[in-house]
Amino acid sequence: MAYDPNNLFAKILRGEIPCHKLYEDDRCLAILDIFPINPGHLLVIPKALAVTVPELDPALAAHMFTVGAKLSQVVRKAGPKCQGVNFWISDGAPAGQEIPHVHLHIVPRFEGDGFGFRTGPNNRKPQDPAVLKALAETYRAALESL
Repeated sequence: MAYDPNNLFAKILRGEIPCHKLYEDDRCLAILDIFPINPGHLLVIPKALAVTVPELDPALAAHMFTVGAKLSQVVRKAGPKCQGVNFWISDGAPAGQEIPHVHLHIVPRFEGDGFGFRTGPNNRKPQDPAVLKALAETYRAALESL
């Protein structure tokens, strides 16, 4: 998917749409999500124009997670209700990405919050060891070619 310079996060990064900014540096911006899963839900948005994680420089991807980890401490300490945290990136539309700009969610979680990941009838089934071995070999070969 090609990057759309008029997506919501691009407009926020350009200052065209207001946000509740929590953190900013030369590489990313962290804001409150205005449609939170739970109160205190944050987003870390890279300033690079990228739809998916593989389009990011690896150092920037690492920096996003470093910022997210620091902000998760804030959420745990000062958030309205937080017993745990989900770090979540939907990478591409089939993975549930709604805005075509990479972003990391930091979602405060608490017992009984009602949020969760659903699995279908074909998910979470044990795999044959031979199939796993073949897939691991395929992935290792692909990794060596990067």
